[in-house]
Amino acid sequence: MHTIDIRTVDVVQYISPLREGGSMPGIVKADDGFLYIIKFRGAGQGKKALIAEFLGGEIARAIGLKMPELVFMNLGDTFSRMEPDEEVQDLLKFSVGLNLGLHFLSSAITYDPLVSEAPALTCSKIVVLDSLISNIDRTTKNPNLLMWQKELWIIDNGASFYFHHNWNNWRQHLTRTFPMIKNHVLLDKATELEQAAEEIKNALNKDLIKGIIAVIPEEWLTDEHDPLSPDEKRAAYLEYMMAKLRMIDELVKEAQDAR
Repeated sequence: MHTIDIRTVDVVQYISPLREGGSMPGIVKADDGFLYIIKFRGAGQGKKALIAEFLGGEIARAIGLKMPELVFMNLGDTFSRMEPDEEVQDLLKFSVGLNLGLHFLSSAITYDPLVSEAPALTCSKIVVLDSLISNIDRTTKNPNLLMWQKELWIIDNGASFYFHHNWNNWRQHLTRTFPMIKNHVLLDKATELEQAAEEIKNALNKDLIKGIIAVIPEEWLTDEHDPLSPDEKRAAYLEYMMAKLRMIDELVKEAQDAR
């Protein structure tokens, strides 16, 4: 199995919340001296958003897109006691344990569809990726893309794989296309969808995807309210991704029609 190496770091300083995100991530410093955006397990969509963030990010990296380094982040129980803001205090309290960190890109700016420039192939790859992982949250209202050092970087894939919010009927999603691609912020610039799909097909295979899924922390997959065990969920994510890859030409056609 293809293995990927994800570092684990400890949070040593909570710096500030990022209030523009619905789940209120924060900027933190880790014991390696770097700054990260931390995505909290105690936020609205909980551990499932972290799984989506992780899978979407590592699949994006595997197909050659720019994605800040992802790390697992240990958050201790001392931070909530030092935090005066009650909302942040609760978030820190409910997030003690393993969270997800995204390397902080200093001085990056939010992608602006009217001003920012990006290569057509990159835009096309992101559109095809978001069709594959059913990412409903890369719109003009909320691009979840950054421009950093004149390149387009992907952030925030937490709204992907939304089938996992109801494990009772996840199989119904295996054959569905992704009509919401019509709202994608990059659709206008995605003029090379077929080439993007070819490159993605060449980059992704079962072994690689299985290797990414294998690294999801067990504790993120454990939920007594879900009908599936952690191993069954890993198998489901793999089956979902393989089903979508088999449908990639159909998804491309859907995106072309929407354009």
